[in-house]
Amino acid sequence: MPGSRVPAPADTDAGLRADDTAAGGRGPWWTLWWVRVLAIYLASRVVTTVILLSFAAGEGKNAWTSAAPDYFSFANLWDGRWYEIVAGYGYPASLPVGTDGHVVENAWAFLPGYPGVVDAVMFITRQPWPVAAVLVSVLAGGGAALVFHQLMRRVGLGASTSLFAVVLFCVSPVSPLFQVAYAESLYLLLLATALLLLVERRYGWLFPVVLAMAFTRPSGLAFALALVLHVGYRWLRRRDDPYPVRERVLSASLAVFSGLAGLAWPAIAAVATGSWSAYTDTELAWRAPYIGYTHLLPFAPWFQGADWWASSMLGIPGWVGVVALVVIVALFGVLLFSPAVKRLGVDLRFWIAAYSLYLFAVFFPQSSTFRLLMPLFPLLGALALPRGRVYRVAMVVLFVALQIGWVAICWTIDGYDWSPP
Repeated sequence: MPGSRVPAPADTDAGLRADDTAAGGRGPWWTLWWVRVLAIYLASRVVTTVILLSFAAGEGKNAWTSAAPDYFSFANLWDGRWYEIVAGYGYPASLPVGTDGHVVENAWAFLPGYPGVVDAVMFITRQPWPVAAVLVSVLAGGGAALVFHQLMRRVGLGASTSLFAVVLFCVSPVSPLFQVAYAESLYLLLLATALLLLVERRYGWLFPVVLAMAFTRPSGLAFALALVLHVGYRWLRRRDDPYPVRERVLSASLAVFSGLAGLAWPAIAAVATGSWSAYTDTELAWRAPYIGYTHLLPFAPWFQGADWWASSMLGIPGWVGVVALVVIVALFGVLLFSPAVKRLGVDLRFWIAAYSLYLFAVFFPQSSTFRLLMPLFPLLGALALPRGRVYRVAMVVLFVALQIGWVAICWTIDGYDWSPP
């Protein structure tokens, strides 16, 4: 059952009415907020499609496609093939190992939520995997844009700011993922929904959303931490902001549930393969080309990565990379307390902090890091605050240019490519 909703500030309610003048037949259909959001999303997809097709035309023959592949073949590279393997063949009963005895890359790294949805769409539409996968991603991305807009309105941003936040969301540097065979679109739809429900304190409705998220992308532990922070904050402020017993029980139970959901997939992999470290060993295989096979030590990967990128790629002492990392982390911590980010509200900042900490604890920084930063999308609300026309145009141009850079660096294939997106 849903919890009580947080009353929206008066200016937010007024803004919502102004933002949707066509509600109840009071204005033309094109003034509806969702029409404008979808128009932005579709326009942005046209831009990104042109970018992807331009790179596809120049793509040479590779292990996955012929030269100059069609759009759907080009959109199903990299992890898209792994998801297709999951949908078609499931997961290996035993972990594959290399000649050195270490676990190698395999399907257990890819959660079943997205390929399961695509598989269902294939059954309904009778379309092949490449088409069905892109269809799911595009539709989920549009849904994520709609929910993101409502999330920005709910935390109190004005109509113009919320709409521009959607623009930045749709043209962001990694937004090509909204129309390729990756799970990010579906995950962001679920995450935006979860954050909106959290802000509105609809704890009961969050249980199925949290479970779906945990089987789409690995994030249950991060969301559990955000919920712990939310529960603690509400408890401390219970005198000023009533925190009924029913909401205490629901929210605390939800935090525990999210933590268990985050551990569910590693547990399933362990039981299915007979190896209790099946999931982590599989994930570690992806960083082996950089630093070799190592054990998972929380918070070590980013320092290992800083040393590797500095010494191996830039040819400078590794300690310089470590110092740079410490400075970046410190600046990010300061950013969370900046006036612009504080405008997003405490719950979104809890999520940003929790996910950032989770990412810092377990992931190794490499080319996929750009994609792994996508769940921090609420920060786009802070970037959308300045209202100057020159600023907004410049941000859109910059983001589109960064899209081109991301596709060039991470998506296209040049012989043996060690930089998958």
